[in-house]
Amino acid sequence: MSVTHLTAHPSRRPVPAFRGRIGRDARSGHYAVPRRYRIHLSTACPGGLRIAVAHRLLALDDICPVTFLPAVPDGPDGGHTVLRPLYEASMHHYSGPALEPVLSDDWSGRIVSTHAPDIMRDLARHFGDGRADLYPCGAESVVQSVERLCSEGIDGAAQRAGRPDATEAERAAAVDELDAALASAEQLVGAGPHVTGQSPTAADIELWTALVRLDTVQRNHLDADAVRRAAAHRVLWDYARALTAHPAFGAHLDLAGIDRRHRAGCRGLEAAGAAVRILDWAAYAGSSPAHDTRPDDC
Repeated sequence: MSVTHLTAHPSRRPVPAFRGRIGRDARSGHYAVPRRYRIHLSTACPGGLRIAVAHRLLALDDICPVTFLPAVPDGPDGGHTVLRPLYEASMHHYSGPALEPVLSDDWSGRIVSTHAPDIMRDLARHFGDGRADLYPCGAESVVQSVERLCSEGIDGAAQRAGRPDATEAERAAAVDELDAALASAEQLVGAGPHVTGQSPTAADIELWTALVRLDTVQRNHLDADAVRRAAAHRVLWDYARALTAHPAFGAHLDLAGIDRRHRAGCRGLEAAGAAVRILDWAAYAGSSPAHDTRPDDC
């Protein structure tokens, strides 16, 4: 299975402060032991949403507990104050924001990793135990290609298309790139029901999260024509709709939290596409998750 490789652009995802990995034995330092590790995440954050879905698919509640964080960080630097002790214990004189997601080691009280793709891979590799095959043998290159397609083609192009300081030509080029990326993604899911076969994998988690972000966040800054072109990929949105109905996906879709987080940190202009919703996510996700119940006052 092939993926169209798009022109590379810098990723908009934050550079992770920690890149530790879970190994197979004591020589690795962080080796796999049930209930040794804890995940701290917000499902309003794309990285946290990916991990939450993977965690649910792998059925890891009794092996690696999750602490859910509020949708909107409460720190003045954009971080979560509750994570500050972990960051300071893990790096002397740490001065950056205490961002999520975080994989922490309860034995040492320190952070293992803040890199969502590594955290997902380590959970699947060391704790999956046949529950779900998120990285099927021979499909790693497909997963990596989908990650790039989503980061550079969908997320990156949508951000450039919605930039308030973009020229008309820049915006048009970005919309064309977004349309091409969605077309490539639609080819991947055309045979269905999932990117690499009959069961959801990390590639599906990545693509679904990118589509959620496109319709719930980036749509607000796209003009009506750009949204119309994105919505025209009906096979792709039917795929997103079906995944949203899956308990592992829809149960973690905190639409109100995503909206609060976006409005709290966004400085862009609302465009004509804001009123044109592509998918009625709530209708397929069921009841919203209960882990973020703060009032909508951010």
